[in-house]
Amino acid sequence: MKPYYQDDWVTIYHGDCRDILPELPKVDLVLTDPPYGIGVEYGNYKDSSENLIALVIDVLPKLRLMSQRVLLTCGVINQWLYPQPDWVLAWVIPTTNSGSSKWGFSCWQPILAYGNDPYLANGLGRRMDTITGNSKRLIDYGHPCSKPLDIWKKIMLRASVKDTDIILDPFLGSGTTVIASKELNRKCIGIEIEEKYCEIAAKRCSQEVMELGI
Repeated sequence: MKPYYQDDWVTIYHGDCRDILPELPKVDLVLTDPPYGIGVEYGNYKDSSENLIALVIDVLPKLRLMSQRVLLTCGVINQWLYPQPDWVLAWVIPTTNSGSSKWGFSCWQPILAYGNDPYLANGLGRRMDTITGNSKRLIDYGHPCSKPLDIWKKIMLRASVKDTDIILDPFLGSGTTVIASKELNRKCIGIEIEEKYCEIAAKRCSQEVMELGI
C-alpha cells in the first residue's frame, strides 16, 4: 500500500479501513472516534445508523485482533450498539453547553475501553477513569466532529504509558490522533476514507514537522 502521507512519526492511508486494516501490523493502542450515525455530513460516507451498525460489526473485531487495547468515543446514545467493553471511562465536560439529552444537559461522553488498564498491567498503580476538561484550543479544521487536541492527548496518555507505543486511528478525520501522537512522541497510523480529510490531516502533520524542527 502506498501511504497518502508519511513522515518519521506518522503514516496516513486514504481508503476504507475495512480494506486497509488486514494489511497492517499489530499496534499497541487503537484510539478512535468513529461516526455516530446521526446524519452528519462527511462527504461520500453516509452517516446513517445502519452504516454505523455495519461498521461496528465489521471493524471492531478486526481492531481487537490488531491490538490488546482499544479505546473509542461513541457518543452517549450509541454506547449500547457496541459489544460490551471491559470498562467505560468518562470524558467529563463541566459545562451546560455540552449538549442536551432526555435527562437534561449531557455533561459527559463515554469512552469504551477494550483490554486491560495499561497502568495496572505495567505495575504503575491505579489511575482515575475520568478525563475532565473543556478544550481551550478547539480549532475549526473543516471537519464537522473534530476532537479537541488537548483532551485527546489526555485520553491517549491514559491508555498509553510507553512512548514506544504505536497508535492506530482507523477513522482519522482531520488528524487529531496523529497530531496528539506526534506531540507525545509516539508513532501513529491513521486511516481516512474521505480524501479531503486526508489532505487536512497531512497538512497539519506537515506544519507540525516544521514547528518541531523534525
